[in-house]
Amino acid sequence: QVQLVESGGGLVQPGGSLRLSCAASGFTFSDVGMNWYRQPPGKERELVAFITSGGGITTYGGDLAGRFIISRDNAKNTLYLEMNSLKPEDTAVYYCNARYADSTGDVDAWGQGTQVTVSS
Repeated sequence: QVQLVESGGGLVQPGGSLRLSCAASGFTFSDVGMNWYRQPPGKERELVAFITSGGGITTYGGDLAGRFIISRDNAKNTLYLEMNSLKPEDTAVYYCNARYADSTGDVDAWGQGTQVTVSS
């Protein structure tokens, strides 16, 4: 079965950095484009970043491109999100997401999320 497990969240001071990881299993990771989403407290979930299956193309939501970097290691079935110059408004639960079609139909898989809190 498809499983996505995020890790790496925590409490960080403004201006600091964190690196999130998402370990994937149960599907052919290297065939699937992957997303990071986040849900700030009291707000809707929003797209943070997307990366193609081979990692050659990345896109970012809002104005995150200058501070966040999405990457992947297909040999390790792992997705990453490097977050730099963190701001209090980056506080959110961060989720990785895989969306694809296979023989069973459409798959829209989510991890359990990892909390990121930016505060002094």
